[in-house]
Amino acid sequence: MHSTHTHAALPAFGRSDTWRDRLAQRVDRWTTSPRLYRWALSWPLSRWVVRHRSARLFDLMSGFVHTQVLLACVRLQLLETLLEAPRTVQELAEHTGLPRDALQRLLDSALAIRLVELRAAGRYGLGALGAPMAAHEGLRHMVEHNATLYDDLRDPLALLRNPQQAGMHAYWPYTPDQTSSAPAPTDSFARYSALMASSQRFVIEELLHAYPFAEHQRVLDVGGGLGGWLCALAQRHPQLQCDLFDLPPVAQLAGEHIARQGLSARIRTHGGSFTSDPLPTGADLATLVRVAHDHDDATVLTLLRAIHRALPLGGSLLLAEPMAHSGTASTADPYFHFYLMAMGSGRLRTPEALLALMEQAGFTHVERVHNPMPLHAQLLVGRKSKCLP
Repeated sequence: MHSTHTHAALPAFGRSDTWRDRLAQRVDRWTTSPRLYRWALSWPLSRWVVRHRSARLFDLMSGFVHTQVLLACVRLQLLETLLEAPRTVQELAEHTGLPRDALQRLLDSALAIRLVELRAAGRYGLGALGAPMAAHEGLRHMVEHNATLYDDLRDPLALLRNPQQAGMHAYWPYTPDQTSSAPAPTDSFARYSALMASSQRFVIEELLHAYPFAEHQRVLDVGGGLGGWLCALAQRHPQLQCDLFDLPPVAQLAGEHIARQGLSARIRTHGGSFTSDPLPTGADLATLVRVAHDHDDATVLTLLRAIHRALPLGGSLLLAEPMAHSGTASTADPYFHFYLMAMGSGRLRTPEALLALMEQAGFTHVERVHNPMPLHAQLLVGRKSKCLP
C-alpha cells in the first residue's frame, strides 16, 4: 500500500555544499553501520559508549512512562504521605485504595526514577526527586496541568499540523478564540492565573536573588497575574511602590489578592490590554516575568515598545522567562517548545532572539543577568537611554 502523504522534493542524496556536510554524511553512514556496532562491542571503551548511548535512547523511549508514574504519585498524594512518615506497602495500599500488587509496581517504578527510596524495615520514604515534589505545591499543580499536554501529545503529528485544536490551547484564556467573538469566561482567567502563581515561586526567588531592586523607587509589572511576584518584591523591599498591569478580569483578581496581603497602599492594579491600551507611567523599572514566551514576535515587539514608551529616560526593563539553550543540549527545551505550541501562539526563544527584540523596541545596553538556576528562567535587562521618534 502506498502512502497517501505527499512531500516536497528533497535534494539528491549525498549532495552537500561544504566539506563539513560531506564529512558529517560519512560519519552518519559509519555510525549506523552494523559492522561498526559489532566491532564496538568487542572493545571495552567503545562498548561503554555503545551501552551509554543505548541507555540514553531507552530513556527517550520510556520517558512518557516516567511522566505517568509521576502523575500517578501526585494524584494519589503518595509523596505528601511519605513526607509525613515512611510507610510499608500495606500501609500505602490501605491509604491509597490501590490493590497491593498494583501499588508495588508503582512503587518499584517510582524507586527506579528516584521519587521514592527504600528505608529500614521494608518502608518507603521520599527519594531525591520526590522530596521537592512533596515540598512544593506548585510543582504538583504543574504535573496535574501537564496531563492535558500528555493527551495532546498522544498524536504529535496531529498537534504539529493543527496546534489550535490542542486541549492546552483551550486552557489558556489570553489567546482569542478565532471561531468565537465571545470573551473568555472569567473563571478561565482565575484558573490559569492561580496555576501560574503557584508555579512562580522558583522564578521569584531567582529574581530577588539576582537583581538589585534596592536601586529603584517604583516597579511596573506587566502581565502580573495575581500579583504574587509584586507582593514578594514589596515585602522584600519596603521602599518600593509598585504597579500591576494585566487584562481587566486578572487585574480585579490581583487587587483582591493584594488586599488580602495588606499591600493595597503600595501596589496599584491597572486593567487593560498592552496591545491597545497605554501602560501606567511613573515606574523607573518594568518587569516582564514569563510573559513574552506566550506570544508571537509581533505581539512581543508591540509589548516591548509599549514598555519603552512608559519608562522614563534611564528606566530599565527586566525580562525573565525560560529561554532556549543556544549552542548547547538541554532536555528542557523540547518540553517548552511543545508546551508553548499547544498553549497558543508563543514559542521558546534564545536569549539572543529576545535581546534583538528588546533592541528593536529601543532598549540599549541589553545584557544577560547571571542567575544560579537558569532552568526556571533566564534574565535580561535593558535600559531606555533615548526616546524613539
